Amino acid sequence: MLTRKQSDLLEFIHRRIKADGVPPSFDEMKDALDLRSKSGIHRLITALEERGFIGRLAHRARALEILKLPEAMEARFAAEGAAPEADPKPSDMPPEIAALAMNLPVMGRIAAGVPISAISEISHEIAVPGSMLGQGSHYALEVRGDSMIQAGINDGDVVVIRETGTADNGDIVVALIEEQEATLKRFRRNGKRIALEAANPAYETRIYSDDQVRVQGRLVGLIRSY
Repeated sequence: MLTRKQSDLLEFIHRRIKADGVPPSFDEMKDALDLRSKSGIHRLITALEERGFIGRLAHRARALEILKLPEAMEARFAAEGAAPEADPKPSDMPPEIAALAMNLPVMGRIAAGVPISAISEISHEIAVPGSMLGQGSHYALEVRGDSMIQAGINDGDVVVIRETGTADNGDIVVALIEEQEATLKRFRRNGKRIALEAANPAYETRIYSDDQVRVQGRLVGLIRSY
């Protein structure tokens, strides 16, 4: 039988893997369970591992996987998954086209250059191929600037972003800096320092402490108009 904290952590990890495809970081687990230090998370993870609920994957970042769930928790997740979905919004597209595409909100512009104001309002919607989207929520942004051109992202392109608060080294992300400015850059973490790298030698890499940067999403696709 699991303790309340062990059960809460197992459920949190499971939900994050389902939503984002990767487990949460130790800091995120600590915050979610309202613990003062990561040592408590280490103890909980060890207990879950010893009981066969989670496993560790070698040579991978955030190397946790769910091996099984308690019967009551598994039944609850199964019931959630069986809940009826809301009726889809009507579409003017023919059914065969609508099955292949969906409308995403375009949340204004994102700087691929120096940071610009944080994104907060929907400007319009854009049809995006369904094959570009996976699990989770998505939105689109219009690129402004040329700092990511060597990554194939040009001024005026529309990037498709999957909402997530986490990123692995090398991911291209929407990063919110000091809760004020947003930018599209490649993400690198080194301890408690975060580097936001451009893909254009004309722009320098910017270094921040981890409490200055909040990931708002990860690049999953790009749409270009000619």
